[in-house]
Amino acid sequence: MKVPKEEENMKAGIENGTKIGKDLESVLARLLCLLATHLPKDVAQRIREMAEKENDGAAKKVYDCMLENMSLADSLARPLCQDTGIPNFYVKAGADFPLLGSLEGILKGAAAKAFKDAPLRPNAVDPFTSKNTGNNEGPLAPYIDWQIVEGDEVEITAYLCGGGCSLPGFALVLTPGEGIEKAKELIVDKILEKGVNACPPLVIGVGIGASADIAAKLSKKALLRKIGTENGNPMAKDLEKELFEKLNSLKIGPSGMGGAESVLAVNVEFGVRHPATFAVALATGCWATRRATFRIGKDLKVVSEDFD
Repeated sequence: MKVPKEEENMKAGIENGTKIGKDLESVLARLLCLLATHLPKDVAQRIREMAEKENDGAAKKVYDCMLENMSLADSLARPLCQDTGIPNFYVKAGADFPLLGSLEGILKGAAAKAFKDAPLRPNAVDPFTSKNTGNNEGPLAPYIDWQIVEGDEVEITAYLCGGGCSLPGFALVLTPGEGIEKAKELIVDKILEKGVNACPPLVIGVGIGASADIAAKLSKKALLRKIGTENGNPMAKDLEKELFEKLNSLKIGPSGMGGAESVLAVNVEFGVRHPATFAVALATGCWATRRATFRIGKDLKVVSEDFD
């Protein structure tokens, strides 16, 4: 039976779309491998600056190890840390992006390919059986956060979330009377208590909002900002500066060995709260904060400014 011309064209379009999707999947997989083995430029530069100004002998040796680790990971194309985390994707997708309907499958395919190629350590564990899935896949793994906007381009921020740093955290709903002062106290206390476990110096993400889940999500998104950026709200900017100074004054230093500084950056993100609630959350990124943003145009070319 002869296939109608319209069906031939449709079949060709589907096959072409599948091929383009696979090509994009391969590109994103290579970028995930790069993310596992190279720090983004802003994080690497901040580590070098902190190492340069450090005078404590033990801390300087730790920084020397970090810098050597970065160099070897680069030259040998090996992961920066044995804990390559669980891939998280934060997606801001234009509603007219040509592969929008296929993008979730493309991201999952890229993560699966990177798992084999990088390689990434299998870190997805069933919460009930404690059995490792063996391939970093499972319910909500990789995790994908979606935001649909106008336009025909996509911005994807990938983050390799490690078990000692960016996956732990805390969220708590305070009374409005406790408010911001209590939130600052909690953040400092938590870093004193748990900060050394997260492989300092740290990126600190703080979220403030109406409920624990909103604040927690904002604290995680705060980790995605480039080092050196500031919140556009003057009061949030002041809070970032105050916490930066307070946390550095703890002198936790690299790997908890003591030293001049404890944090790479403090980033605050916030939303409005309910009159009866004041939710605060904390997320931490380790010294090897592995996050990068990829932009995909309607021509499906992938660009990132996070790597040389």
